[in-house]
Amino acid sequence: MKDEIIKLIQEYDRIIIHRHVRPDPDAYGSQVGLGELIKNSFPDKRVLLAGEEEPSLNYLARLDEIQDEDFKGSLVIVCDTANEERICDQRYLTGEKLIKIDHHPNREPYGDIMWVDTEASSTSEMVYELYEAGKSEGFKLNNDAARLLYAGIVGDTGRFLFPSATNRTFEAASELITYQFDRTELYEKMYQIPLKVAKLRGRLLTDLEPRTSGVAVFRINQEMLQEYGVTSEETHAFVGIAGDIQEILSWVFFVEEEDVIRVRLRSKGPIINNVAAKYNGGGHPMASGAKVSTWDEADELVKDLEKVCLEYQQKS
Repeated sequence: MKDEIIKLIQEYDRIIIHRHVRPDPDAYGSQVGLGELIKNSFPDKRVLLAGEEEPSLNYLARLDEIQDEDFKGSLVIVCDTANEERICDQRYLTGEKLIKIDHHPNREPYGDIMWVDTEASSTSEMVYELYEAGKSEGFKLNNDAARLLYAGIVGDTGRFLFPSATNRTFEAASELITYQFDRTELYEKMYQIPLKVAKLRGRLLTDLEPRTSGVAVFRINQEMLQEYGVTSEETHAFVGIAGDIQEILSWVFFVEEEDVIRVRLRSKGPIINNVAAKYNGGGHPMASGAKVSTWDEADELVKDLEKVCLEYQQKS
């Protein structure tokens, strides 16, 4: 599959790269890291980065403004996006050829070529392996690409703490850090949060009451967001705050937006992506997302999550 992707990259003069809406560091890292890799390897090619910018990730990269005509006859690559609904900039369908590169479960196949590896820690790790496979074909990594791919790997492995970080992850990271970029500065920009976000996180922890099931529930409504002056996107910065608490097996964040309640699910053992799939979502076995329409539906999701955790405890 990597060889087929390499051949198409060599073949096309214009390549447009997408990623998912509501991006995280791996979305940017894989999308822009791949873009930098291609531009550095083949300077004569025109490489465009599609999608709406996320201001909190501007420190990683800035994206391009793309015209409709740019898609005609182009190779389109979508990174880190399991299903078509979540692809940022739906013009991806108007290109000539479509490639999917992703590490989420392939519940919704799409594209002319699909490279899906659920064993990879991140899509950024996969892009690094594409570089390794393409060395003999002229692929050249530079400092900017290395920085972006490293950021994507760090983001999706929780600084290498998650079980998804494997030997191949550390091998990729060990090579990427040989390039010239400031890791200390990168970490600071990735993990520093505003005081207002820290205060909201503190309130959530203060109010936390773990259940006998091992589930922790965090509900953030519109009033709380307005009280602390925090956006829905900024709450993503502390989605992992329950991971260090001994009594908690799994936790769920509900964040109320104008037209939907976003759901973020995390686990330290129980498989939770089937719960996410039941509620308009999906993802990894221990890190998934979903969405519900009402707080009553949120309560139903919590019941399903508790059932999964209780079954996990019985088997342990």
